[in-house]
Amino acid sequence: MKKGFYTIMSAQFFSSLADNALFVAAVALLLAQGAPEWQRAALVPMFALFYVILAPFVGAFADALPKGRVMFISNSIKVIGCLLMLFGGHPLMAYAVVGLGAAAYSPAKYGILTELLPPSQLVKANGWIEGLTIASIILGVVLGGQLMGPVIAPHLQPLIGTVWPEGLPSPAEAAIASIIVLYVIAAGFNLRIPRTVAHHHAMVVHPVELAQDFVRCNRRLWRDKLGQISLATTTLFWGVSGNLRYIVLAWAAVALGYDTTKASALVGVVAIGTAVGAVWASMKMRLDRATAVIPLGVAMGVLVLGMNLLRDVAYAVPFMILLGGLGGFLVVPMNALLQHRGHNLMGAGRSIAVQNFNEQACILLLGALYAGLTTAGLSAYGAITAFGVVVALTMVAIGLWHRHNQRHHAQELDHLLEIARNDAHHAASLQLPATAADRADER
Repeated sequence: MKKGFYTIMSAQFFSSLADNALFVAAVALLLAQGAPEWQRAALVPMFALFYVILAPFVGAFADALPKGRVMFISNSIKVIGCLLMLFGGHPLMAYAVVGLGAAAYSPAKYGILTELLPPSQLVKANGWIEGLTIASIILGVVLGGQLMGPVIAPHLQPLIGTVWPEGLPSPAEAAIASIIVLYVIAAGFNLRIPRTVAHHHAMVVHPVELAQDFVRCNRRLWRDKLGQISLATTTLFWGVSGNLRYIVLAWAAVALGYDTTKASALVGVVAIGTAVGAVWASMKMRLDRATAVIPLGVAMGVLVLGMNLLRDVAYAVPFMILLGGLGGFLVVPMNALLQHRGHNLMGAGRSIAVQNFNEQACILLLGALYAGLTTAGLSAYGAITAFGVVVALTMVAIGLWHRHNQRHHAQELDHLLEIARNDAHHAASLQLPATAADRADER
């Protein structure tokens, strides 16, 4: 891997670490303010809101500027969201602003991989990025809980209180203030990301033209016989996983009697399995064999239903590691295949924006549904049952869709798979002098 890849990984780690710690702190802040349950459940869809609204614009924005600069601007927006949360803004609205920064960050984070690395390294790179992201989720949710726990909070509150405008900050407020430091560290790594030789597409400034361009890109990816399968799979995975993060918190409170600090550690356990599965997939899977993991999605949905039977943490921990491992092994090759097809069809930034739009729209819709059903009295057990059934049945449908393509569009599908194989083999066999991107890395 090129040196610049490790800079990207470092920036992603600290930014994601802060995102996940902030989620737990925001839940605690709403609890401290006496907010109703639906508002805490609404944190997940509010984070996804700008991913959906700004999807036509952020992809073009990521393709118009050097990706490192886009990531720096995005982290700065996240800091603004934290400050709003601390100084008078409603936590839901402030968290939506952090989501705005994340929406702009993601196309640049994934898009630069296709600019910096050859296709033969995309699955491996995605494995490491996803594995590191999951590691940051583990540490982030645990850190967010511990910052407000009885060990760290009594020391952190007076420390933050030295610069606090009035009185002593609450544990949640002190945690949020310290999380800003993580975003600043991530921004520092963003400034160190090397520029690549990739062509920057001029950004169309007219919103109607941007929206029309985005609709064309979205349609193009959904019509591609490999793009549609990988996009459907990743959309479902992240739509459900994004909401399960909060559902596990609610489930741990009901099934195990855990508070926010303990429950956040259990969310991290799921992430451990996902990290292992992601890294294992990066070592074992090839780009042209990505669709072979579809049956794992069905198994993952069935396993989600099993959470309703767990009442003992000794059984819950290995169960959730297995659940996370299936998810990690499923999403990495599908994500790499989707990036490869999107890069070939429309460019890195635009394809990631299309991916984010679909995935975050799924998070938004499922999260809004869950928040609404919570208001109507849905229990955590009911939510787990609904989500498990949705995953299993939808993955069965995706598998049947892919088989239909194999029967009725075999020639087109074989051609696309041959492109993936040739691109990977060609890039792996090249032994060329240092490119401009390599020299930029060395500098």
